[in-house]
Amino acid sequence: MAEFTAKDVQALRQKSGAGMMDAKRALQENDGDFEAAAKWLREKGLSSSAKRSDRANDQGVVAVGGDSEVMAIAEIKCETDFVAKSEQFTDLVQDLADLVAAKGEDEARADVAERVDDLKVTLKENIEVGQVVRFEKGADAVMDSYLHIQEGRGVNAVLIELAGGSQELAHDLALHIAFKRPPYLTRDSVPEAEITEERAMLEAETRNEGKPEQAIEKIVEGKLQGRFFADRVLLDQKFVRDESQTITALLGDATVVRFAQVVIGP
Repeated sequence: MAEFTAKDVQALRQKSGAGMMDAKRALQENDGDFEAAAKWLREKGLSSSAKRSDRANDQGVVAVGGDSEVMAIAEIKCETDFVAKSEQFTDLVQDLADLVAAKGEDEARADVAERVDDLKVTLKENIEVGQVVRFEKGADAVMDSYLHIQEGRGVNAVLIELAGGSQELAHDLALHIAFKRPPYLTRDSVPEAEITEERAMLEAETRNEGKPEQAIEKIVEGKLQGRFFADRVLLDQKFVRDESQTITALLGDATVVRFAQVVIGP
């Protein structure tokens, strides 16, 4: 009898795109020889004709799992919104988010690996686990989340941890982040290379506006503060529900410990 393991079957499925039973049978028919089994699947028309991993998969679903002590975001990517909206797909993403919160990322990924592979075969798309985030609440902190649902699937998920603030404030900030999408928490966290590139662009823009050379540096700094940082840094942004105050003013004595956002699509 041919000798092979469940890992051999899994590896053959991933390479060929064949179903579990077909991969197992291929190994049985070829005495456990991996390459011969892969060839057998191709000859029988049971192997994927295209390498799905080469196809763009910028659709998918995000979900939020966990509780007030541990929270997680999980993303699973696919090629089309049609697949992303299917119940079996959205259920899998929610299960993954719950598992990440309960067990951690590595164990959660392992637990859903076979289900992800099954969907690749049955739905015939490039499906893979995307971003995964897990927060454990620190002492004297609060956490909250926000999940934006569009056409029955999660497309925009946020986690935030706040020190010295209320649950209501944490939720308001999670909602703000979802819609304003700041990539950075503070100015110090913006890469210097990105600031340098933006400054050069603003200098060219200001010269093209015909401003006096001696005033350019001051004008550029004003644009950096008023446009660049105000757009990309959470603490510099204006609150989405009341643009008369910045997030820094809204926080008062509270502090944002960290936040994370995962958004479906480009």
